[in-house]
Amino acid sequence: MNGAHALLATLRANKITTCFANPGTSEMHFVAGLDDFADMRGVLCLFEGVATGAADGYARVSGTAAATLLHLGPGLANGWANLHNARRARSPIVNIVGDHATYHARFDAPLQSDIGAVASALEGWQRRTTSPDDVASDTADTIGAAYGPPGRVATLILPADASWGELTAPPPAWPVAPRSELHAPEERELERALTLLRTKRTALYVGGPAVGAEQLDLAQRIASATSSKFIMETFPAIMDRGAGVPAPDRLIYLSEFAIAQLADLDALIMIGANEPIGFFAYPDVASKLVADGCELVTVAPPGYDTQAALRFLIDALKVPRWDPVAGEPGAAPTGELNNRTMAAAIGATMPEGLIVADESNTSVVHLFGATQFSPAHRWMTLTGGAIGMGLPLALGAALASQRRVLALESDGSMMYTLQALWTMAREGLDVTVVGLSNRSYAILNLERQRVGVTSDGATSQRMLDLDDPTLDLCGLASAQGVPSVRATTADELVEALRRSYATPGPMFIEAVLPKGLG
Repeated sequence: MNGAHALLATLRANKITTCFANPGTSEMHFVAGLDDFADMRGVLCLFEGVATGAADGYARVSGTAAATLLHLGPGLANGWANLHNARRARSPIVNIVGDHATYHARFDAPLQSDIGAVASALEGWQRRTTSPDDVASDTADTIGAAYGPPGRVATLILPADASWGELTAPPPAWPVAPRSELHAPEERELERALTLLRTKRTALYVGGPAVGAEQLDLAQRIASATSSKFIMETFPAIMDRGAGVPAPDRLIYLSEFAIAQLADLDALIMIGANEPIGFFAYPDVASKLVADGCELVTVAPPGYDTQAALRFLIDALKVPRWDPVAGEPGAAPTGELNNRTMAAAIGATMPEGLIVADESNTSVVHLFGATQFSPAHRWMTLTGGAIGMGLPLALGAALASQRRVLALESDGSMMYTLQALWTMAREGLDVTVVGLSNRSYAILNLERQRVGVTSDGATSQRMLDLDDPTLDLCGLASAQGVPSVRATTADELVEALRRSYATPGPMFIEAVLPKGLG
């Protein structure tokens, strides 16, 4: 038995049975080992950023880790952006990176690099194993580190000779990583929150697990009973939404509006979320979004037991039950296709249990309102701001859940990880992709104004346009084996969505929107 077998056996012993891979020479013994582990699903991705984004989507939906398999430092670098998003989502990722054989490193081969330095920038956990006999224990430690809490990217660097080398003696049982418990909320902070909820103008600011349906219900009851604002982080990893689920206000992305949203507060009580700050810096706009003098109370930061914190507040305040706001999904739109009717079409056609991977960017404005009373569903967002996550996230979510997934994907962002469509087709996944075609980096048109740039000459504008030549999104999807259709009216989009939800396998819908912000 070699080190690669020990790694696979330890993954299986820890119930990690999916590996998103883009392997190379140094990982061939792992790939060959898959023939001996029929219950390990190896999923081939044509780009490392697809593998890492898919592992993130898998973890967000299932709450359990998947593995990635990447090739040396450049492979890790190619997958880094979506590992950054996974870090911000606090997803548990077992990130396996093959390396040159230990004795080969001193020769400085062309692919030699400092893998540890690249991995360390993820602020997660890493270990390099050098002996086949250490692979099993190092793998178990990697898995334990990935689960945290909170979840994080844990990287195991596996030299080729540790992978192909034979074990001196396999262990009697493959090691199982202990799972750490969530940290208990700080009693002093809970008491402080109680006092402020009873006496001050407060807001509950929730994120992480506190945006699941049960905890949203608890938080809504507290907010209603104390006349507090109820606000969620702008980019949650995954949240429950739809009919019967409380819908907190979403912290506004634009700093100027978020500052106004939080301006009248005496205290912000954070549960599962960190202090809100601006996504970017802007001239004459504060980086911190809360007003000076507003008290920040960290009741349950990431990695802490948010449900216990909410239950404590419910009991201490003697909060009554809360009746959910009633409503019906909107009617299916007709006529012109624009951002508003696109959102209405999404809301009107959603099936029960849908999972949404949202990288709609500037097209998102109307989506939350249009889907508030749709059948119950789950929603994932761009946690770390590194674009190119939407398609891989949907891929991983579909594998983890065996449910229909809807990917809302802007045309510019889609081009970062287009290869995910090929894997969706190869695996026969139930993913509906709506490619939002506005032929522009519309978000950059907005940001150009916000940072105070007044020049809008032809040269600078050309850097933001995507219509010279126009991208054939349907053609790109079809070329990778995904059936595609183009929708130019709201009626056509509604019909295409309904057909996709009723048809097994992936489908791509190009929604042709007005150019720019639409």
